[in-house]
Amino acid sequence: MATGEKSPDAFRTIGELSAELGVAQHILRYWETKFPQLKPLQRAGNRRYYRPDDVALARRIHRLLSEEGYTVKGVQKLLRSKGGVDAEPAQPPAFKMPSIPGDALLDLDRLRSVRDQLATALRD
Repeated sequence: MATGEKSPDAFRTIGELSAELGVAQHILRYWETKFPQLKPLQRAGNRRYYRPDDVALARRIHRLLSEEGYTVKGVQKLLRSKGGVDAEPAQPPAFKMPSIPGDALLDLDRLRSVRDQLATALRD
């Protein structure tokens, strides 16, 4: 561990966590109002100290919001349903191609033929 770095088990101030995540301090305070699971210790003068579990949860919230495209409501729902920091988001449902009836395929071939004829006519 380099000089000046904190142990992974050390508490973080709101400024330190803000800098680590690259979000403004007011965003962390906002998350505290939206995610009841995020409860840092508050000392005299309302100074916040984030425990290692709080830091892990804040990292997860940040990842879900900024990298995975969840909304605040989506993250709230995910945290309520799965709970803890280690729970992974559910995989999105796999895309399934709709089945196309046989007669629709014939129509598709006819449309392609018309398209090709129009393209030829426009070139000439």
